[in-house]
This record gives sequence, structure tokens and C-alpha cells, in this order.
Amino acid sequence: MLGIYNLTQMPLDVFPNFAPPQVEIQTEAPGLAPEEVESLITLPIESALNGTPGVEMVRSSSAVSISVIKVIFAWGTDIYQARQLVTERLQQAQSKLPQGIEPPQISPISSPIGTVLQYAFTAETTPLMEVRRLVDRDITNRLLAVPGVSQVIAYGGDIRQYQVLVNPAKLKAFDVTLAEVTEAAEAANTNAAGGFLVTPDQELLIRGVGRITAIEDLQRSPVTARSDTPVLLSDVADVQIGAALQRGDGSFNGQRAVVVMINKQPQADTPTVTKTIETAMADLQPSLPQDVKFNVTFRQENFIDDAIKNVEDSLRDGIIIVSVILVLFLMNWRTAVITLSAIPLSVLIGMMILNY
Repeated sequence: MLGIYNLTQMPLDVFPNFAPPQVEIQTEAPGLAPEEVESLITLPIESALNGTPGVEMVRSSSAVSISVIKVIFAWGTDIYQARQLVTERLQQAQSKLPQGIEPPQISPISSPIGTVLQYAFTAETTPLMEVRRLVDRDITNRLLAVPGVSQVIAYGGDIRQYQVLVNPAKLKAFDVTLAEVTEAAEAANTNAAGGFLVTPDQELLIRGVGRITAIEDLQRSPVTARSDTPVLLSDVADVQIGAALQRGDGSFNGQRAVVVMINKQPQADTPTVTKTIETAMADLQPSLPQDVKFNVTFRQENFIDDAIKNVEDSLRDGIIIVSVILVLFLMNWRTAVITLSAIPLSVLIGMMILNY
């Protein structure tokens, strides 16, 4: 009875957690070559991490515009304590990083083989830019709310951007510099606080609303003035909604697609998390455009189901073979029952040890 109870409570996974506790740090450095990333970002962070209690190894890789560092701790180290120690060391390394570098980010906690589901979103008529926007805005937020999900990674498609494509000839004609256009574009999407207006019976909040809600708002943003006439962004540049520069892509059956990978937390039960994610995706289906379809390209639970079925088949075949041999040679059903009881008992005791 104790073995059966443990069996029903144990989380299922493809493999046990075979990797020691580790913390991954990612730092984005737009425009830097791998050599610069290595010398200006990776080495200072590695130096700050050296000597952290419990650290056994620090591995790093530097690529174009990104640095990835993995801090591997000793077995038995509490992962949350490890992340706290790394966070404290990163604060010391901040002052050594160059200006304009994104702050180092610690990746969410996930299992070494934590990808439980992978979807590919395709569409016949809906632009992939709109599909990617739906994935980033609606689907990712909904999946992150599923218990046991640690990370949702989307790639492929077109990332939506408000683009200001400056025309050099128009800049010269209006005597406007590129720096002025840059400052105008940055200032075109801000709100400003104006304090409070206090009356005898109420208090009113005063603010300047400058957030853009449409591309037309950005087009009408002023850059400067010439002869008391404002020069707008649309006068010196083509302001449009376009796709960001692509770094990689996704596909499904030879068709461009938005691919979504869903990772689970280390101690989460894979079948339970998988079923909850599939329920959430079914709830989201009516809110998607009619031609947007999502297909499962990877499902970790399938491997677990196959493994359990193999174990069940082996137990069944073993019991049949042992029963036939015992009946033929001993001709005693009591002896057969005692011997056969060792098979499930050994499995249940083994599961109890594994659970411990």
C-alpha cells in the first residue's frame, strides 16, 4: 500500500535530473563582435563570479552581441540560494561593464531537458508579423500562468517595429541632423507628470499624454521648427510599421512558421504540466484568426507513455512466463503466487527508493 501510494505521487519525467544545480546568465551587447564580448563582458562577469561559495565550474561562450555564462554548483546546493549568490556577484560586476550594455539577465529555472511541448504556428492569409504579435502578447502570457511552466521561447516570424527611415536629401533640405531626428523619435512616446490641481472639494491629476497609439501619432511628431513652421518626422523620414531585422527563422513542413518552445520547472510533473498546457491552448484557439493553426512538433509525454507501456508489457510477459514455468515444474499454485508476488513488490520497493 505504501508503494502504491508513492507511485501515484511521484512526478514523471523522461530522465531523472542528471545535472547539478546551475545558473545561466545572458548579457546582450548589440553591435559587439565575439572578441569584444569576450574581453569586455564575459571576463569581468567571470571574475566577479570566481570564489562564490559552492561553485564548482564556470563555463562561458561569447558570440555576436551576446554572452552566455553557466555557473555550475555542487550537488545538493539549493538552487534558490545559488541564484541569490549569483545575483549578489552580478551587482559587483555591473560597474565594470561598458556603457550601453544591457544588464545581465539570469535565465528562469528549468530542467536540463525541460522542453515539454513545442508548437508551430502557421497561417494562410494572416501575416506572420500579426501571428508573432499574437504569440508574444496573448499566448506567451497565458502559458506562463500555467503552474509548472518556467519559460516560453518564441522564434520565427516577423517582429513588429515602428520604423523611422530617414531620407538624407530631406534632412539636408530642412537643415535637420540625424541626432535631432533620433531625439524626436525617442521623445515622441513619453508621458509627463504635471502635478496636481487642488480645489476645495477635489484633487485633479495633471499630466501630458504623449504615448503614441497609432503610426499617425509618430508621423506627426515635431523634430524642430523652421520660420515658425514645425518640421515633422514625416517631413524628413518615412515612418512605417515594418519587420525587425531577422536573426534566424522558424518553419513547419517547408512553410514559414512561428515556433514556440515551452519549458517546465525542474520538479514539475511532465504529464500534468502537458495536459494543463494543452487545455490552455484549447481555450486560446477561439481567440485566434480562423486561418491560424498550431501543430505539435514535439511532445515529451509521448516518450514517457511509450516507456511506461514498455514496462507494463515487460511485466505482463514476465508474469506469464514465470507462471507457466512454475506450474509446469512445481504443480503448486501457492508457490507460484508467492513467487509472482515478488515481481510487483520489487517494482514498488524500487520506486520507493527512487522517490526517496
